[in-house]
Amino acid sequence: MEIRTHRQIDAGLCGQAEAVGAGTSRVRLTTDARMTVDEQGLVHGGFVFGLADYAAMIAVNHPNVVLGAASVKFLAPVRVGDTVVAEAQVDDAGGRKRQVAVSVRQGEKPVFEGQFTCFVLDAHVLEGA
Repeated sequence: MEIRTHRQIDAGLCGQAEAVGAGTSRVRLTTDARMTVDEQGLVHGGFVFGLADYAAMIAVNHPNVVLGAASVKFLAPVRVGDTVVAEAQVDDAGGRKRQVAVSVRQGEKPVFEGQFTCFVLDAHVLEGA
């Protein structure tokens, strides 16, 4: 399935889409030194969130999808050099609103989970802004 949204995203920072289906996606990110916050190699949680957000956006896969809200839990730390995989599933779709569940794992270990509320707009969010 063709990705119809977020086409110019930096895959090195937000992940590479591995699978996109009707209401689903899987995105892989290998973390690197740009993402570290300290000399021990801890990856800033914003990069894990960005991976999960990107997975949610392409699970919805509409050119005008935007994030409205998110409820997330960080379950384990991610280190520089770790490869993490986000899997997203649209759980509920009504009108413009989509509820998307996202889980992120490093191997078999869960590191993040979240519920993303996405909205499909009639036009690009910056149109007329």
